[in-house]
This record gives sequence, structure tokens and C-alpha cells, in this order.
Amino acid sequence: MEALVVKSTGSNYSVKLNNGLIVKCKIRGKFRFNNIKSTNPIVVGDKVFVIKDNDNWIIDSLLERKNYIVRKSVNLSKQTHIIASNIDQAILMITIEDPVTTTNFIDRFLVSANAYNIDVVLLFNKLDIYSKESMIRYHDLSLIYENIGYECLGLSIVDDDLHKLKLLMKDKINVISGHSGVGKTSLINKLQPGLNLATNEISKQFKQGKHTTTYSQMFDLDFGSAIIDTPGIKGFGLVEINNLELGNFFPEFLKFKLKCKYNDCMHLNEPGCQIKIALNKELISESRYNSYLSMIKNDDNSYRVKKI
Repeated sequence: MEALVVKSTGSNYSVKLNNGLIVKCKIRGKFRFNNIKSTNPIVVGDKVFVIKDNDNWIIDSLLERKNYIVRKSVNLSKQTHIIASNIDQAILMITIEDPVTTTNFIDRFLVSANAYNIDVVLLFNKLDIYSKESMIRYHDLSLIYENIGYECLGLSIVDDDLHKLKLLMKDKINVISGHSGVGKTSLINKLQPGLNLATNEISKQFKQGKHTTTYSQMFDLDFGSAIIDTPGIKGFGLVEINNLELGNFFPEFLKFKLKCKYNDCMHLNEPGCQIKIALNKELISESRYNSYLSMIKNDDNSYRVKKI
């Protein structure tokens, strides 16, 4: 029968059957090695076909995915790591400090989501602890991303009402992602009182727990949506996107790149490149262009150049 994967610890799975019953499953041994290049062949959000073998439930096959968010595996460079699948919307949690979320990380996540037509909400957290300089940084980043069409919300999970976020999440399967410590688990606890997901002890300085999620799990929320909680990630290496396609996943590039002198322009040092002209006129942000360069050079760290 068909089922929905709602929890994955890497080797064990929980699936929701059509009757609503949640059962624990193992993956069929031969399936694990059948043309699977991912470190996690089955992920939360997957629709699968399960069978019962005596008293044990077994995941027998994977049904076609409508989308997924994928990144390069940290320890196995030739493999990928799928964060979640069959997603309606991704929520990327961002903190300006403690920890710092770089624009390079944000942009890599956005490119991967854009490649599979997944809408993203950028959720800036911990506004209650920011210095004046950090608040300026938050407003600057929000403006950059709002200008290219992304929904940006800024809040303090500790102090603020979540009504607007709930409206954005309603009737959707949402995946929440970001670095460890940005407040993902604390947010889910506030969205759905009673879950009581574990966080580290509350920091007196930062006013909220640190993220301790070690596996992915989907939770149904009372206001009519679902959220997939994921472990914190440090880096975001891109896969399945070649350099010639990359500019297509930067929305602000599109209206300029069609006017480039060469059809195969890489927007580096080619004459007549309209992306570089737009950059010099500040119609494209320098941080976004630097992120583009780091992806072109397959550099997971921030690669920076100045405008000419």
C-alpha cells in the first residue's frame, strides 16, 4: 500500500499509512543500492509503497517525487544529500549573528529551491538580541531579497506573534532549514504547543534554546499545515546544476542576461555582458553576484570580487 514518510533517522523510518496509522519501517536491502547516489535514498516527504513481511513493515519502492531540495554530501563528495521531498514551500531561517548566516549560504539554498520550483520564505530570527549594526544588516538583506521577489519576515520567536507566518504556511507542506542554533526547533514548539521538542538549555544572553535536531521529521500543525524539521546544516554545495544554467536561477539576472552580447555568456569578463553592466549600476547586488561567482567556481566558501 502507499504511505508517506514522516520520520527518517538514516536507517529507520516511520510512515503514515492511508488510514492515518503510523508504523515503523525498514528499507528493503536491495533497494538501498539500486541506482541510488544519495546518502539517504528515502527522505521525509517521500511517498512510498510498503509491504508487511510477517510482523515487520518494509519500504519496497519509492514513488515519483514532484520535487526535492538537494545538496552535496559533506563527507562523500560524489554523493548527494536530499533534505526533503514533495515540498510546497521552504522556510529558510536566518540569523545575522549567533550564528551568522552568510549570503553565500542563503543564495545556494535559494538556487537549489528555485531549480525545483519550490517557493521560499526567508525568516530572520533573533531580532530581540541584535545590536544597531546587526539591525541595519537585517534591513539591508531584507531589501535585497524582497526586491527580487522573496517573502521576508523578521521576528523574535521569544517575543512575537506568529500569525503572519501561519498564514503563509497554511494548507502547505513546509520544510524548515538553516544552520544549527538559528531557532528551528524553538519555532516549531511555538507553532504547535504541546510538541515539547528538545532544545538545549535556554541561554540567558540569547533568550532561546539552541537547535538539537539530529534527524528529519514531519509534524502536522493544528492550523492546517505540516512542517518538516531538519537537522542544522553548515554548508550547501550545489549539485545537478551546470554553470550555463546557473544564471537562470537568479531571478534578477533574467531580464538582463537575454540582452548579453553572447548567448553563452557566463557573466564573468565577456564583452557586452549586461549582468556586469547592471552590477556596476547597482541594479544587481554585489553580494548576490559574489555568490554567483562562488557557485561558478564550485567554491563552497564565499568568493568575492569588487565591481569594476
